[in-house]
Amino acid sequence: MKSALSFLHARGTRLFFIACLQALPLVCMNGSAAEARPKALFSDTTPVCAPEDLKKLTLADTTIDAVVVDPSGDFCVVTATVTHPPAADRVEVQVGLPMRNWNGRFRGTGGGGFSGGSQRRLQEPLALGDAVAMTNTGHAGGSASFALDAEGKLNWQLIRDNAYLGIHDMTVVGKALVKAFYGRLPGRSYFVGHSTGGRQGLMEAQRYPEDYDGIVSSAPAINWHRFLLCDLWPQVLMHAEGNLIPKDKLDAATAAAIAACDSADGVVDGVIDDPFGVSYDPRRLVGTKVDGMTFTEKDASLIRRFWEGPRGHDGSFIWHGMALGTDLSSAAGTEGTPLRGKPFPIALDYLRYYLVQDGNWDWTKLTPARFELLWRQSVEQYGAVIGTDDPDLTAFRERGGKIIILHGLADQQIPAHGTIDYYRKVQQRMGGADATSRFARLFLSPGTNHGYRGIAPAPVGEVDALIRWVEEGVAPDKLLAERRDKDGKLLRSRPLYPYPQVARYKGSGSTDDAANFGPSLPKAP
Repeated sequence: MKSALSFLHARGTRLFFIACLQALPLVCMNGSAAEARPKALFSDTTPVCAPEDLKKLTLADTTIDAVVVDPSGDFCVVTATVTHPPAADRVEVQVGLPMRNWNGRFRGTGGGGFSGGSQRRLQEPLALGDAVAMTNTGHAGGSASFALDAEGKLNWQLIRDNAYLGIHDMTVVGKALVKAFYGRLPGRSYFVGHSTGGRQGLMEAQRYPEDYDGIVSSAPAINWHRFLLCDLWPQVLMHAEGNLIPKDKLDAATAAAIAACDSADGVVDGVIDDPFGVSYDPRRLVGTKVDGMTFTEKDASLIRRFWEGPRGHDGSFIWHGMALGTDLSSAAGTEGTPLRGKPFPIALDYLRYYLVQDGNWDWTKLTPARFELLWRQSVEQYGAVIGTDDPDLTAFRERGGKIIILHGLADQQIPAHGTIDYYRKVQQRMGGADATSRFARLFLSPGTNHGYRGIAPAPVGEVDALIRWVEEGVAPDKLLAERRDKDGKLLRSRPLYPYPQVARYKGSGSTDDAANFGPSLPKAP
């Protein structure tokens, strides 16, 4: 399978690497091995034309640049470029088309960080028989430098391409190629994305509700204009206080919080199941020794504020902080000798290119006061283009669309509380919890980080669950989460129930077996 994709790369076609926000294990996007794959939608999916004939396809403001057939003969990959006159932008799209055993489905894929998508995301869907597409959303690579033109001014066309237009372009081109190649449109279309891809999926539901029948929105960067700058908040605080906290102390605080709160759910397993229903005061660590260093009042005060989240000069709420159990050393990183801050690169790019419009701006100059002003600027300047927080999903619901949203509760890059807030707003706008659950469900994954890694089980089978919901009307009453070793041996499993339900141990049997847990409402804090 890799040969045609590698050949495209060797030919010089622009291919795009995945940014760190999309560092998601493939198992998370796969169906559980124990479950039968969804059946093909059509009995006859023989192509009606040769792959090279696709070069003749005429689409508005689109050129077909290349068609490459894999030596296996299993699939071909079409590369196209979309423009938006009078702009001189170039949104590149790649579409993989099975040459045999197409299952009748089309899958759109998303990106991570500022990267519009990844060619790596074509491989698994093609192996499953999907027609599948990806896009660079108008720029190569994962840097945000595309946001500034040659004169250092904001390039609004490329900003729009990356925010929403590029994914829609990919979808239009992908479906057109499907129709040209197979003589029919896809029976069903699905979008599967993580992080930026999760945001892109929800943006499709909000702006282009006819594009997809089902969407998996994983760890979605919904409130991009609100949370991303806030990823720099720990760095701002540490510099303002003149107290950079080393990794060992941050790790000790994370471990202490988990140890103090772990048993609140009735199971001691190294995981805080409900980080919003427990509390821990880091002042309990003051005076203790960590690798020869003494934990200080200043350390405790800063860590408490990391967990609390950004606040304005008057104490007003700006955004959510890191949930208890989140890896502090990843979210509030420091490194080197002498110790220096290690800001999250994607947030730093956003600060430099989108807000201060200077790619070399010294982030250590960012005071709490300047941070607050820039955050307000971000909300006002970019909310309408990339916010993705519109709770009105009426058009998507009315056309029969379904959404599964997933988020790890120990996400160190995108606080899960922002996703919970959005889902609650959807419930309010769409007629309440019951009405919303008929087309959209949120599943929270305790103890897992942005890539669903950690000691806790990670979600599996969500794509198949979405397909069954759309095609068979079987709504997912639970998902499965699994933790396996490097050899694939199952170590622990848990059920994940639709929000606000949580998994509760029944009181007997192994706590590593999902069968011994049932649904429950979370306890009040």
